Amino acid sequence: MNPITPVPTEIPRTSSPLTQRTMRAVVKAQAGPGAEIREVPVPTVGAGELLLRVLRAGVCGTDLHIFEWDRWSQGRLRPPVTLGHEFVGEILALGPGVTEFRTGERVSCESHIVCNHCLACRTGNGHVCQNTKILGVDVDGGFAEYVTVPATNAWRAPASIPIQVAAVMEPLGNAVHTAFAGPLAACNIAVTGCGPIGLFAVGVARAAGAARVIASDVSPYRLDLARRMNADAVIDAAKEDFVTRVSEITDGRGLDGVLEMSGSPQAMRDGLAALRNGGRMSLLGLPKEPFELDWNRLVIFKGITLYGVIGRRMYDTWYQMDNLLGSGRLDIRPAITHVMPMEQFAEAIALLRSGSAGKVVLVPWGQSA
Repeated sequence: MNPITPVPTEIPRTSSPLTQRTMRAVVKAQAGPGAEIREVPVPTVGAGELLLRVLRAGVCGTDLHIFEWDRWSQGRLRPPVTLGHEFVGEILALGPGVTEFRTGERVSCESHIVCNHCLACRTGNGHVCQNTKILGVDVDGGFAEYVTVPATNAWRAPASIPIQVAAVMEPLGNAVHTAFAGPLAACNIAVTGCGPIGLFAVGVARAAGAARVIASDVSPYRLDLARRMNADAVIDAAKEDFVTRVSEITDGRGLDGVLEMSGSPQAMRDGLAALRNGGRMSLLGLPKEPFELDWNRLVIFKGITLYGVIGRRMYDTWYQMDNLLGSGRLDIRPAITHVMPMEQFAEAIALLRSGSAGKVVLVPWGQSA
């Protein structure tokens, strides 16, 4: 059983969001560490938008960066802004011009709002749009009772999947994008870094028919979660030599692919060393600082393909997610370790900081578990 934090019962608000003037939200109110729960205006639905009642929201490493006000956050955010870029909601109202949805539908959301006019967008690469705005970063997000989103960013959450899974389709999409950036079927695949997206990637690679999925991390807790996600083998990189163990597991053939989720320079070096000639590495993890790499030995002379991952391909990745979840072969629930009330946002951040949680999902005010 996964350790699920119980959610206390709360009496829902009785007023309609169309007449209710204020709501509760987790707000980055000012520059500096922390965030606070504030009463803020209920958003007004505009042309081409949906008004959603937030049902569940996932906490991400990005939220931790924002909470701690690191260098990236200082250069990107312009407080005040309501946080939260992973969420699922119920449609309460349609803005003018929206015809493809109806009220009452449950939708997950693509967090990247793109311009649809730049070269990347016009060539089918909107995930690297140079004008991207992100929900919960650049515009108000889903750590709130209600949120408005562009209708083009809404995705009907499969009715067959649990609500907490629907809440984290956005980060699941990162795992799917990373995994499907190269061959998977009948391949030896390693996932380096078993945070929530790495754990999701273990499940995705298995569901897509990988011959072996090897998970590595330096945290025994996360490696145990990788086992629950049915990794074929786990490597404790703090105690074992990654390259040697991979050689043993693959009978000396090495890896066909590495899904790099940690941002650790050593994990990247080890992953490249363990790849067979002609293998591929898909990189989602973010190194904290630039680092040296033996490009000749580890990349060029081995004919390695490197693929940098940002977001989800819109909307190829979402269709792939839908198909995987609908097939019944992908179950990410073992990686969702905590479900907590949204007012415990600070406690959720502390769990992430301590490394003693997988994916944490928040339940907004007025919603029951």
